[in-house]
Amino acid sequence: MKFWKHFLLLMISGSLLTACFDDNDDVPQIATTLDINDFIWKGMNVFYLYKADVADLADDRFSSDQEYTDFLRGYPSPEAIFDDLQSNVDQFSFLVDDYVALEQAFDGITRNNGMEFGLVRYPDNPTNVFGYVRYILPGTDAEAKGIKRGDIFNSIDGTQITDQNFSELLAPDSYTIGLATFDGTQVTPTGTSISLTKVQYKENPVFIVKTFDIGGNSVGYLMYNSFTADFDEELNAAFAQFQSENVTDLVLDLRYNGGGSVTSAIDLSSMITGQFNGQVFTTEEWNADRQEEFGSTNLFDNQIRTGAAVNSLNLSRVYILTTGSSASASELVINGLNPYIQTIKVGDTTRGKFQASITLYDTENYARQGAEVAGHTYAMQPLVLKSINSAGVTDYFNGFAPEILVEEDFSNLGILGNTDEPLLKAALDHISGVRSFAQYNTQSLKNIGSSKMHLPNYERMYIHKN
Repeated sequence: MKFWKHFLLLMISGSLLTACFDDNDDVPQIATTLDINDFIWKGMNVFYLYKADVADLADDRFSSDQEYTDFLRGYPSPEAIFDDLQSNVDQFSFLVDDYVALEQAFDGITRNNGMEFGLVRYPDNPTNVFGYVRYILPGTDAEAKGIKRGDIFNSIDGTQITDQNFSELLAPDSYTIGLATFDGTQVTPTGTSISLTKVQYKENPVFIVKTFDIGGNSVGYLMYNSFTADFDEELNAAFAQFQSENVTDLVLDLRYNGGGSVTSAIDLSSMITGQFNGQVFTTEEWNADRQEEFGSTNLFDNQIRTGAAVNSLNLSRVYILTTGSSASASELVINGLNPYIQTIKVGDTTRGKFQASITLYDTENYARQGAEVAGHTYAMQPLVLKSINSAGVTDYFNGFAPEILVEEDFSNLGILGNTDEPLLKAALDHISGVRSFAQYNTQSLKNIGSSKMHLPNYERMYIHKN
């Protein structure tokens, strides 16, 4: 019922965007574009990390209420003013017109057919694009249809995927993929197609938990695909398993992890270590107006948010598998741990995101309670802080380069969790002393998108603030 009420509200908002009702204590107004633009400017003026870079956000920007109103009326849509109020260095702030969908994404709930994929350009024709399956979510349409990691597809509903149409083609709830093969040089259609349908799905990011015997030592392997706070207990349970199996080394697979909750990142880092409880993990730098009020220090902890004790391994080094899809909270773990233990990155260079955001609603204090009264479902997720580790490191725009460079081979991805999967094998080889730091065979094809690219929290890091 909540969904249909929400859908009806969106329908009304879309058709009567510039209309409003007389004030009534019981019936919220239908917000105008001017109302929403006002919310956006004020919220950005208060919280935006890069406020000082944007002249139109200055406190003394307008000499009168009329000048301010005229400014707001100069933007035909909320999206237009939001885009114009961002700094040139900001790639990650975003605006949504459906905060319910945003909240669900933060909880790991999405419309999903179960095929998690990456998109890369053809080596011989860079305007054409093919998809490769990264992994399959259990209990989904893709699993039922027999799709597996390493499958290649190059068309959607009979149309060749290109760098111009991939986002549009893959957005619908239902589509048909055309399978192909890739030999490292050429993409060849097979003539086989599979239809897939998305449904609402809640993804457990604790994807694989294993322990290997490597030279008589127990080596843990954890593939963790999103910092989703609702699954912190499952994450903690994985480390309880590692404890029971006397793990002495850990391979943490964040190759497809685009980020999420800062608190979950702190918890994970505390699970890896444990000997630094109460010491500085990171500090927060907000804009000059908010620093005194909100700037804080994040500490290694010994409890997850539910109050349960953190299951810690007390490690002095950790191997982290990374790619260009490893972003925000994944990089926060690396940066936060770097001053304390050896973090050995295996794979490719990470995304390069060190800022966090909060959700701002159109309420008096920008909090969630009472948002329905605003008469619209817009919300903002602006960057509000940058994280700084205990050694003062921040602004890693270029990401973290690996000590062991191993790019994924799309023609031979291997099976996740198997000891011969290339990235995992490189880490295990280093642990066992078979190889030192080295560059493995690589290829030059780069990802240009993924199955998560339509999610409102894609490659974002967020915090919970009252």
